[in-house]
Amino acid sequence: MIIHDMSRPEIDDMLRHIGIGYLACSLNDKPYVLPLRFVHSSGYLYSLTSEGRKMELMRANPNVCISFSDVHGTNNWRSIIVTGVYEDIIKSESKDTPFYLAYELLSSGPEWWEPAYVKTIIRGEERSLEPVYFRISIMETTGHKTQP
Repeated sequence: MIIHDMSRPEIDDMLRHIGIGYLACSLNDKPYVLPLRFVHSSGYLYSLTSEGRKMELMRANPNVCISFSDVHGTNNWRSIIVTGVYEDIIKSESKDTPFYLAYELLSSGPEWWEPAYVKTIIRGEERSLEPVYFRISIMETTGHKTQP
């Protein structure tokens, strides 16, 4: 097996077909990683979630990283890393806003609100279900793939 860099067109193609990615954020040298669904459009990754630790961390330190993988075996995979900057999306009824675009992009598939917006019980406490839309402004992408 040989590992190669992915070309820009290969990375762009993978971004167009992404689903669940692992969002990494941190504060005070304490990293935090969790899976979320993302949709790519025009230099941004859009996502939906609920309030919680990840939102607190990203609002305090907007520098984030997301890992996406497409694994078919130990010698048949591709992976991209996206580094970017977190941005809150303010709820709006207007069609020419990031909120409307995020809603349109994310709601295009079945069960589009999962895994981010479901009943959550943490340490015996049920979390409020208030949807939070956000986007990541993509600053850099890198990708690798295998060749058997």
